[in-house]
Amino acid sequence: MDVLVLCIDRDDDLGRKGGVISPVVGRQANIDAALKLGMADPEDSDVNTIFGGIKALDELVASGKNAEIASLAGDLKVGLISDSKLAAQLEDLLARFHPEGVIVVSDGAEDEAILPIIQSRVKVNGVRRVLIKQSPNLESTYYLLKQVFTDPKISHTVFIPPALALLMFAIAGFLGNPNLALGFITGAVGLYLLFRGLGLDDSMEEAKQTLSKSLYAGKIAFVTYILAAMLVVIATVNGVAYFWQYYHEPISPGYFQLVMIYLYESIWWYVAAALCVNMGKIMDMYLEGVRDARTISSLFFVLATGLIIWSASRVILANDPGLNFGIGMAESVQYLAISAIVAILITVVGVNISKRIATEKSLPAAK
Repeated sequence: MDVLVLCIDRDDDLGRKGGVISPVVGRQANIDAALKLGMADPEDSDVNTIFGGIKALDELVASGKNAEIASLAGDLKVGLISDSKLAAQLEDLLARFHPEGVIVVSDGAEDEAILPIIQSRVKVNGVRRVLIKQSPNLESTYYLLKQVFTDPKISHTVFIPPALALLMFAIAGFLGNPNLALGFITGAVGLYLLFRGLGLDDSMEEAKQTLSKSLYAGKIAFVTYILAAMLVVIATVNGVAYFWQYYHEPISPGYFQLVMIYLYESIWWYVAAALCVNMGKIMDMYLEGVRDARTISSLFFVLATGLIIWSASRVILANDPGLNFGIGMAESVQYLAISAIVAILITVVGVNISKRIATEKSLPAAK
């Protein structure tokens, strides 16, 4: 066969409205199917698609081509389910007729989304879009808007910044101080853009998926993740409270010192949160009989990092006598030196444990 004309009905209007079983093969069978669908719903655009396919078939036959027509229908759940049904019907038709190429007839961009599946299986000689003359771009515009609303990447980028701005404006109005609206809006939108720019949204999505898997799999990590989240909240609130307290002192320190105050008062809470996450992973792996050197060694690296940050911030705060933080400079330097030695020792222990576990895992493979 030279050409097979394919009429695409991605959402299965033929089956749902006309009661027609697809694929519909043959000119007369497609006329009957179009009449059934037209009687059930005269406004359905798939009626035009089938008659457009029949016209294309007649033109091919008149030019001396060996051609046939077939209508494929998917499923109401447009997406993977409908496309898999269309792919199965297409493969049956290709095995039956062995066409050299196909002409795809559709009623808009939504049905043409199946084109990559068709092109992966057979040569596409042409695409014909059949639209009502009164509004030729109506369905394509609708489909584009529908994609914008349903695609998470597009909707997050387009809708969240205006939504944040409106929300901040409403909060400022509720507080009775509309002058704060501009600061709230710029702060919220700036924070969102920074969040997206650093790729933290992907990290949050991965964390959400990991948490869901841990819950459904009945893993200990689910509880430790919740505990870690609470510890992060406590750390943030504790750090912000001290930041705010010293910010309103009669002689306010610089922003760098305020950041150091935040770290000094909250770092161990953050370290505890990170340790909780890793301990949950380690316990789950132990129950599953798995040993991961990186997860175990990360415990030591997190502890060493927290120790260095805490002692370094202590020295910086002690260097500013105006803070009245109750920390001596000499004592802080001693703490920093001892902390550095202890952190190095902790790191060395972590590296040795990691190497030992990696060696034990490689021994059975070597045997």
